[in-house]
Amino acid sequence: MYKCRYCKEKLNTLFVDLGLEPLANDYIKKELVGKGQYQLPLRVAVCDKCRLVQVLDFEMPKEIFNSDYKYFSSYSTSWLNHCKSYVHMIINRLSLKSESIVMEVASNDGYLLQYFKEYGITPIGIEPSKSVAEVAIEKGIDTRIAFFGTEFAKSLDKKADLIIANNVLAHVPDIRDFLGGFKEILKPEGVITLEFPHLLNIIRYNQFDTIYHEHFSYLSILAVKRICEEQELILFDIEKLNTHGGSLRVYVTHSKNKSQQISEHVEEILVEERAFGLDKNLVYEEFAEKIKKIKLNVLEKLIALKKSGKQIIGYGAAAKGNTLLNYCGIGKEFIDYVVDANPNKQGFLLPGTLIPILAPEEISKTKPDYIIIIPWNLKEEIMETLSYTKEWGAKFMILIPEIEVVV
Repeated sequence: MYKCRYCKEKLNTLFVDLGLEPLANDYIKKELVGKGQYQLPLRVAVCDKCRLVQVLDFEMPKEIFNSDYKYFSSYSTSWLNHCKSYVHMIINRLSLKSESIVMEVASNDGYLLQYFKEYGITPIGIEPSKSVAEVAIEKGIDTRIAFFGTEFAKSLDKKADLIIANNVLAHVPDIRDFLGGFKEILKPEGVITLEFPHLLNIIRYNQFDTIYHEHFSYLSILAVKRICEEQELILFDIEKLNTHGGSLRVYVTHSKNKSQQISEHVEEILVEERAFGLDKNLVYEEFAEKIKKIKLNVLEKLIALKKSGKQIIGYGAAAKGNTLLNYCGIGKEFIDYVVDANPNKQGFLLPGTLIPILAPEEISKTKPDYIIIIPWNLKEEIMETLSYTKEWGAKFMILIPEIEVVV
């Protein structure tokens, strides 16, 4: 019997079952192929009480975000532009000064905090993965290598004017402890900004590849607002973002802080979620059937292309692609190789499917007929980068939310 990680109620409503999957960022060294790979069931349920959508079987964070973790945030130009715009906006919105204390939890390789330095603000990063934290330290960013939670927060000797947590709330198994740490280090009139993919868009646009063991939760405002309030924090504003297929930026402060007025955007999102059905079980139960149809359609398309003698490759060794490829059973018989701009992934094999990861220069050598853009949320950026493939008539293919071929 599985219980909700937050409210401890019995979990009765299954959202999706993607079968056995390897850890999405567990890239394989070629010399270790014969030794097998660790896999877990990838099943997700929704709590009927608090509406938190959550993975049932998971690996603990210390096993995922280890010293060999290979996700680096700085390899997407569009993401860096998004972060730079955020820094300019938030400094002006909160009237931050050079003496302001800015902290980011899950600061990765300093992708965002580097822009605060341009305004004379010395930020503090908190990052559990040593491999990416060291890159931030090399950039001159004060980075603490640690998992964030209440106990760690108590060890800090500073209180923050601003705490940033981008795409990390979904990565923590104990949200109560995580938010408790925020409450511990946030100044009385300080602000927290959280960014995360919106559960509503995951369902609406069939973004099942966003689901993997590293993401413990899939978040709605119905759930996040309630969880914040139970931690004596108040959600006072929300912005819709285009990142990651449709995300939300949530503004949070202490419940006792009356300096922030609650925006009408909060109620607007809640109304939208209820109208979509996120407060009921039917929309969750129907999701699994939609995913099965996508699997069949993708396989039919790729089989037809391979039978006609087409060469297919992938661009972007993204974690979300590993969920998609393993669930659909797409291996080297369909995709010859995947390229990735991150040199830390090159030379490895994708988890589960064992498709080789090569440098982008390989595309010019083999001149593939079709290039599957695996991180579909970056498709415009990637198609621009690969515009030279028009020389031999290569076509781009996107598989989520439905098959799309771009000439």
